[in-house]
Amino acid sequence: MKRPRVDEDIRPMSELRTGIASFLKRIHDTKRPLIITQHGKGVAVLLDAGEYEALQERIEILQDIQTSLGQIETGHGIAHDRAKATVLKRIGK
Repeated sequence: MKRPRVDEDIRPMSELRTGIASFLKRIHDTKRPLIITQHGKGVAVLLDAGEYEALQERIEILQDIQTSLGQIETGHGIAHDRAKATVLKRIGK
C-alpha cells in the first residue's frame, strides 16, 4: 500500500458525502488510502479493496513469523534440515 499524501489524501466527511464516486476512483487509481476527517480529526480510512486484502495477507504473514519466533525461543522449533526433509517427503521428492 502506498503512503497517503498529506496534501491530497486527507478530506473532510462533508466532501466525501458529495464526491464519493470521485474518491472511490482516486483510491482505485492511486492505490493510496484516503483519510476522512470529522471536525478536523481523522475518523476513518477509505482503502482500495485489493490493497486491503494485500495488507491483511501481510499482517497474517507477520503474525506467523512472530508465532514462529516465539516457538523457537521456547525450544519448540525444528532444525532447517529436518523441516526441509519433511516438506520434500510430503511433496514426493
